[in-house]
Amino acid sequence: MNALVPPSHSGQTAEPRQYLTFTLGGEMFAVETLSVKEIIEYGQITAVPMMPPSIRGVINLRGAVVPVIDLKARFGAPATEVTRRTCIVIIELGAGDEHQVIGIVVDTVSEVLEIPPSEIEPPPAFGARIRADFISGMGKIAGRFVILLDMGQVLSVDELSMLSSLSERQEPVSLVG
Repeated sequence: MNALVPPSHSGQTAEPRQYLTFTLGGEMFAVETLSVKEIIEYGQITAVPMMPPSIRGVINLRGAVVPVIDLKARFGAPATEVTRRTCIVIIELGAGDEHQVIGIVVDTVSEVLEIPPSEIEPPPAFGARIRADFISGMGKIAGRFVILLDMGQVLSVDELSMLSSLSERQEPVSLVG
C-alpha cells in the first residue's frame, strides 16, 4: 500500500457531499443537506415548561409539532440572541422507521457547499469549543475550516426520545396563533 494515500481513500473515489453552512457565535458550522428539510424564518416558539435551556420550545409547522433546539445552548454557550437574520433549520433525523423532525436555531444561514471527502479532516481530539463526538469532521473550504456536525450525536438518543414524547404531548391545535 502506498504510504502517501490515507487508507480511507485507497481505491475509492467518493462523491463530494453537499453541506448547508451556517454561523453560530461567529463560527462556521455545516450539516449534510440530506438531513435538511427546509429553512424557515425565526417565528413564534411556544415555550414548554421544565425543559433544559437548549430546548427553546415547539413550533407549529403546517400542523405538526416540531421541537426547536438552540444549538449554541446545546454546545454550552449562552442562548442564541435572536436577530432579523436568525433562522430555524428544519432537520429530519432517524434510523429505520423512526424519524424525528427537529428545528435548530442558527445565527445566519450561509450557503450550500460541496465538500469532497479529500477536503475533510477527522475531528480534532482537543481544542474545539464543542464536544468532539458532536463533530463528524472538519471541512476545508477556501483555506479555512468548517465544523461538520454529526446531528445524530448532537441530538442524542435520550434527547430524541424526550423530544418525541414532547411532540406527542402537545396538541397542534393549541399552537395556532
